[in-house]
Amino acid sequence: MQSNYKKLGDYVQPVNNRNTDLKVETLLGVSIQKILIPSIANTVGTNMKTYKIIKQNQFAYGPVTSRNGDKISIALLQEYDEAIISQAYTVFEVVDSNRLHPEYLMMWFRRPEFDRYARFKSHGSARETFDWEEMCEVELPIPSIKKQREIVKEYNTVINRIILNEQLNQKLEETAQALYKYWFEDFEFPNEEGKPYKSSGGAMVYNDELDKEIPEGWAVVFLSDKIEFKNGKSKPNQVGNIPIYGGNGILGYANKFNFENIIAIGRVGAYCGSLYYVPNKCWISDNAICGKSKNDNNLFSFYLLKSFNLNEKSEGTGQPLLTQGLLNSLILEYPNKNVIRKFEDVIQIVFDNIYQLLNETESLSTFQKLLLSKMTSVEEVKTEIV
Repeated sequence: MQSNYKKLGDYVQPVNNRNTDLKVETLLGVSIQKILIPSIANTVGTNMKTYKIIKQNQFAYGPVTSRNGDKISIALLQEYDEAIISQAYTVFEVVDSNRLHPEYLMMWFRRPEFDRYARFKSHGSARETFDWEEMCEVELPIPSIKKQREIVKEYNTVINRIILNEQLNQKLEETAQALYKYWFEDFEFPNEEGKPYKSSGGAMVYNDELDKEIPEGWAVVFLSDKIEFKNGKSKPNQVGNIPIYGGNGILGYANKFNFENIIAIGRVGAYCGSLYYVPNKCWISDNAICGKSKNDNNLFSFYLLKSFNLNEKSEGTGQPLLTQGLLNSLILEYPNKNVIRKFEDVIQIVFDNIYQLLNETESLSTFQKLLLSKMTSVEEVKTEIV
């Protein structure tokens, strides 16, 4: 053991309080993202008296490590005063928070090195477990409580900034979607006088094919007339700095690209119909489809595709599936180019703000990882948040 390292077993103790009186109703589970989240388990007919009570600043972890890949399911309860979790979890707490800060300990558990250690120390034939005895053998640096609080404060400052950025981006995205709906579904785009078209008496004509009224002068087209679709390909083996997109977003990074300034569309499974606007070079993997505007208006096309709720239009019996043929066959009303140009001018400002926040979040995430890696030499951790 290194001189500044201590055994965790000297600082924690197990907790085994059961919900025998059924007073606690909030049921949580531990995710592989290492947070406690509301459980979606079917508990009909389940004896909830056997479930364990977990209180604020207590930990829960799943001893069975062979079912979650490389991640250990472990989390610290902070959002609730108390909750209940499955009896399959082990609950424990810090004995004296003036010696070991619970959030400092949770930082240690978030390190990928801890996951690797726990997987290595897991044992069993049918299923591998990281039991309580092994948890107590975990060694970590435990500086003064003052130093621990400083490190936790730094870490939380970074995390709170990341959360704020994500919330701001969510609001910006909602604003963009609301504007698209107002202009192109409610037909309240600005007329030549800058007033809302439909409510200001703009001419509407009935279209038999769509079975609804649309603004005069708008075309009725197939989606293939305006957007070109291509399937992605298997991701390259060599790592680089170009993002690889699949149905659930960025899967990794490659040293080459197959598309640029496009829309990535989830093609199959749980992420079928998911959409990502990618303004730069990227690699689209084989579980996604690339969409690119034929009229150089990818931002408008992105929200146009969102309006279709593509997951609901998917095919397949076993799992949802989108194909180029299905996308190409969709019919829609299409605005004139002047309205689209005005929309893109407005939305470009929104997206510039979104990507500025995304870039800041990426830098903050890098600093977050640095703080976790520096825990092995805690005296080197510095406050460098800009």
